[in-house]
Amino acid sequence: MLYTSFSFSQNPIEDTELAALFAEQSLKGTLVLSSLKTQRTFIHNAQRADRRFTAASTFKIPNTLIALEENVVTDQSSPFKWNGHHYGIASWNHDQTLQSAFQVSCVWCYQTIAQQVGIKAYRRYIQTMNYGKLNAGPLELTRFWLDGSLAINANEQIDVLKNVYNRFYPFKDSSYETLNAIMLVKQTSEYSIYAKTGWATDKHPYIGWYVGWVQTKEDTWFFALNLDVEEMDKLPLRQSILEKALLTKTIISS
Repeated sequence: MLYTSFSFSQNPIEDTELAALFAEQSLKGTLVLSSLKTQRTFIHNAQRADRRFTAASTFKIPNTLIALEENVVTDQSSPFKWNGHHYGIASWNHDQTLQSAFQVSCVWCYQTIAQQVGIKAYRRYIQTMNYGKLNAGPLELTRFWLDGSLAINANEQIDVLKNVYNRFYPFKDSSYETLNAIMLVKQTSEYSIYAKTGWATDKHPYIGWYVGWVQTKEDTWFFALNLDVEEMDKLPLRQSILEKALLTKTIISS
């Protein structure tokens, strides 16, 4: 069974306010913002929003649900023992929990998960969730979401996020609750942002992702942003553009 796909306008209008945020930084990218309550959608670069890119660490959203469903992990405190190998990202070089692994995008932790889930189960879950496109041929178990074998576009990310938020997929309530807890990146008295970053470096240009939702008192808005970003020091632009967009469209206030 495939799960709900939320349709957008066949001829979406370019949002000039969103476009200006990318132009200010001389960035190529796309951003889709979509309301749960009204289905109103703002899009910058609709053509790119339909173009698939490597899922990278945004796949940690479904991967976390899969790991919980397969009992590879049990909750946000489930441990991962560091093997002493020194990775290029310092925050990976110690023992982790599921929560810290998700939040620092620890690749080796999720590779450990992959070895226990297996390709057959991944194919089944990815098909059930209608998550982008997975290559039909042989896959490298611990890298398929990093090497281009699994690709997804911004509009498909929105579909998946809405289905996750609405708990449409056949996962346990406890799995959704654990995912929500580890996805929370910012909380104020007015709104909460649940999100995951990603950086696809399998080919040039590198692609930076930022996907998730912002929950306000009035509505929940889903977002999927990707942009060409070659340098690590430019990665924070993913979050800053998104927050500026939420302010510009008065979804949140400063």
